Amino acid sequence: MIVLKATQDKVLGALQAVAGIVERRHTLPILANVLIRKHGPHLELTTSDLEIQVRTTAELGGDAGDFSTTVGARKLIDILRSMPADQTVSLTANASKLTLQGGKSRFTLQTLPSDDFPLVQEAADFGPAFSVPQKTLKHLINQVHFSMAVHDIRYYLNGILFVAEGKNLTLVATDGHRLALAQAELETEIPKQEVILPRKTVLELMRLLKDGAKSDKNGENEDAPIEMRFAGNQAKFSFSGMEFVTKLVEGKFPDYNRVIPKNHKFNVTLGRLTLLSSLQRAAILTSEKFKAVRLSFEPGLLSIASSNAEQEEAKEEIEIDYAGDLIETGFNVTYLMDALQNMSQDMVSIDLNDSSASALITIPEQTGFKYVVMPMRI
Repeated sequence: MIVLKATQDKVLGALQAVAGIVERRHTLPILANVLIRKHGPHLELTTSDLEIQVRTTAELGGDAGDFSTTVGARKLIDILRSMPADQTVSLTANASKLTLQGGKSRFTLQTLPSDDFPLVQEAADFGPAFSVPQKTLKHLINQVHFSMAVHDIRYYLNGILFVAEGKNLTLVATDGHRLALAQAELETEIPKQEVILPRKTVLELMRLLKDGAKSDKNGENEDAPIEMRFAGNQAKFSFSGMEFVTKLVEGKFPDYNRVIPKNHKFNVTLGRLTLLSSLQRAAILTSEKFKAVRLSFEPGLLSIASSNAEQEEAKEEIEIDYAGDLIETGFNVTYLMDALQNMSQDMVSIDLNDSSASALITIPEQTGFKYVVMPMRI
């Protein structure tokens, strides 16, 4: 049976859409495979890691009739990538193998039975559906994702807090040393939700969500909305012909409003790229272990200094509009650069109280973004 017959770019695009969650090594070998189900002209591709499941449907030619199997996802993608984009490729099923052909190339791949593929058990009682523009959600994720913890024992920090209420959608991430908050106002009211999306889910959504209002090469509107539904411990997202089901992180996220400093005494507004460039140069001579830079704010001048165990030093100076007291404080330079690199605005604002207090980084005339970074002792 001919499972599919289409150009390489169409087949590869459909596979890449679902293959992001597939691990090359897994305790269950079948989880390295993609589940292929054919229903007449429709081909359904599904991947799973037992906690996240991604499915897409495409029309990629082939014979009529029903068929299902599983085959190594990464192997299939690697083969397709090696072929020209406009070349017609076919996937043919024969006994327990699949044969991929394109031009004068032929590959025979081992399969595993589709009945053995462990699909995620979906919740029976998902709540009401609501929609958000893909561009809006992707923008919010981009502004906070870098503050997520990585393999933290406080498992509820290994993800993003997603809060929807009224017309406000708020995303918050923290690793205990810094906190990023991004908020957008939506056109319609949405039911109250407060869930924690796992780190892997967040990174996969970043990869899959569209960020423009134009149409992609398949003619789909890139700013089509993403439909969301939540159950007790699951979330379901539907967008651009994709269905994405994920487990949620259970636990109590910290009260982020208490972490955000208020009533700062001093404020500095300066060019984002100017500050970022100075920090990047100073970071070259920081210690690998501590990545610390010292910031000195004095009237008219910001000094940035770094040093390392070899007694090498770097110093940068930026002229600023500041008339407050002398403040000398230290920060992890990576934390500062992460925030600045994920902004697109020209100017950035820094609020400070004293040398031992957290700094609040915001974007002038945009109240929806807040970034808090704790100081370091140097």
